[in-house]
Amino acid sequence: MKLSGKTDIGRYRSENQDCLLAQDTADGCCWGIVCDGMGGVQGGKLAAQIAVDTMNQYMEKNYPLLKEGRSPQRVLTIGVEEANNAIFRRTYEDKQLTGMGTTMVCACVIGRMVHIVHAGDSRGYLFRDGKLIQLTHDHSMVQELVDSGQLKQEQAANHPQKNLITKALGVDIHLQPDYTRSELLDGDILLLCTDGLCNMVKDEEMADVLIQEHFFDAADSLICHALNNGGQDNITVLLMGAEPTEEIYG
Repeated sequence: MKLSGKTDIGRYRSENQDCLLAQDTADGCCWGIVCDGMGGVQGGKLAAQIAVDTMNQYMEKNYPLLKEGRSPQRVLTIGVEEANNAIFRRTYEDKQLTGMGTTMVCACVIGRMVHIVHAGDSRGYLFRDGKLIQLTHDHSMVQELVDSGQLKQEQAANHPQKNLITKALGVDIHLQPDYTRSELLDGDILLLCTDGLCNMVKDEEMADVLIQEHFFDAADSLICHALNNGGQDNITVLLMGAEPTEEIYG
C-alpha cells in the first residue's frame, strides 16, 4: 500500500483538532486512522490524539490476530472501545476536560480486503475507475433526517445542524462503532477524511482530483480545494493506494 496524508487548520479555526496516522508492517498489514476532535479549547485536540495513539498501539499489538483469521469486525471494534475508554479515563483525571470527544474512521487492509470501523461523520471512501464511493454512513443529525426522508440529500450540505453528530468517542461509555468491508483491486485508492474536506468539496470534485493528480500530490490538492471553497473547518486527508510499493512515482 502507498500512504499519503495531510492536515490543515483551515481558514477560520484557531487550533487544528484533527489528527491522523498511517502505518504499514513488514508482513503486509496496513492501517490508517483519522480523527476530528471536539469539545473545548484543548479538549478536542487531546481527545483526537488519545484516540489515534490508543488505536495505533492496539493495532500494533493485535493485527497478527487478523492474519490468523480472527473476526476483523470484533478485533477493530475492541480497538475503538479501548480508545473510547482511554478518553473517558483522561476526563476522570481532569474534570476540566469533561465533554471532550472525537470522531474516528479507521481502515485496516489485510491482503486484498479493507476493513473499516467508524464513529461520527469522518468518512471513508473508495476511489475506483474514476468514481468515488462512500463506504461509511455519517452518524449525524442531518444524515438521520435524510435517512427518514425529511430532508433531501442536496439540502444536507447547507442545513444549520449539519455539524451535530450522533455518535463519537468520549460521549458514550458503551460506544458501538459501525463496521464495513470491501475488496480492493489494483489501482484502488482509499480516502479517509474529516468533514472539513467533504463539507467543502463535493464528491465529484474529489474524484476529479484523484483522476488528475499523482497519488502523492493528491492530498495537497484536496486540501487546496477545501481551502479555496471556504476552508471553514480543520481539513484532514489520508490516502491509501492499492498499488505495488515498488512502483516508480512520476
